[in-house]
Amino acid sequence: MPAIIRSPDDAALAELCRKLAARAEGLDASGDWPAEQLQLFADYGVYEWFAGPEWGGQSWDQESILRGYLALSGACLTTTFIQTQRDGACRRIESSANEELKQRLLPGLTSGELFATVGISHLTTSSRHIAKPVLQARRVAGGFRLDGFSPWVTGADHADYVVLGATLMDGDAATSEQLLAAVPRTLPGVSTPPPAQLVSLSASHTGQFKLDNVFVSEEWLIAGPVENVMSSGSGAGTGGLGTSTLALGLAKAAIDFISAEANKRLELLPPRDGLLREYKELEAALFAAVRQEPTCTNDELRGGANSIVMRATQAALVAAKGAGFVVGHPAGRWCREALFFLVWSCPQPVVSAHLCELAGILD
Repeated sequence: MPAIIRSPDDAALAELCRKLAARAEGLDASGDWPAEQLQLFADYGVYEWFAGPEWGGQSWDQESILRGYLALSGACLTTTFIQTQRDGACRRIESSANEELKQRLLPGLTSGELFATVGISHLTTSSRHIAKPVLQARRVAGGFRLDGFSPWVTGADHADYVVLGATLMDGDAATSEQLLAAVPRTLPGVSTPPPAQLVSLSASHTGQFKLDNVFVSEEWLIAGPVENVMSSGSGAGTGGLGTSTLALGLAKAAIDFISAEANKRLELLPPRDGLLREYKELEAALFAAVRQEPTCTNDELRGGANSIVMRATQAALVAAKGAGFVVGHPAGRWCREALFFLVWSCPQPVVSAHLCELAGILD
């Protein structure tokens, strides 16, 4: 059995990353759910990083977790992205006051026996412009009836539980209150249409999670109904820094590729040095933010991470020449994966800054 990773400095983490990187191209080509990679996460104890010792976890501090994410995302962004959604579900459950729910789910989630994911984007960034809530909850005896869908659920067709956010209704009118519940995928009325075919990360099986008047008893309730349920408890984790971390991890993989090519082609050294210098500045800003000593806002950090991942991956493609444009070369895959950060939970100020950069009208 592999050694359990107990620190981001452990050699076992580098070993796991090598195994993930060796499988990344095949995963991208097939679009199959990465069951083997997720089992590797269990075997190496990755799921333990995020949970408290009472659930069998190691309770890593946030800086250690982000260092782990930096390494993993450079090896296989798809599997690491799935883990962020799993982590989000587990954090929401662990922060709940529902002790019975925690006792029921967290030991299996920490060991890897169970898989949970989140369906909450419609409460934060996706579908908020729609007047009628896409996922509605109505109070009934013993629990709630949920009707509608969550539009972007990673691993929806493989989840044992989906942590869903729903808007409480009063008749046909939406109230200001919301709830979170860990909804078993096996409940009557739950369905998962075929996942979307994405430009990249299709193997994450991200798609709709539909509920047709599904009864969810109070035993599955995580929080609410309350106003702004997403800000209740400690389930928010790193406050959005995780997304920037994954972008930086992918950028570093591309820069490392350019470094390897520069050993044979000295003309690549100046652009490599420039990218590496910028990467180190952003990495320092990331960990300063974790230590509550920010040198920039989270939006500025996200904008910088998005910018460098776009440029570093394209630079890797240039360095790879025509070979990088052939399916199966990592440089082409990295370019497609970098596009994901333009749309994944991207705050409006970051979107606006990107559009201005692309239009060449930045100050």
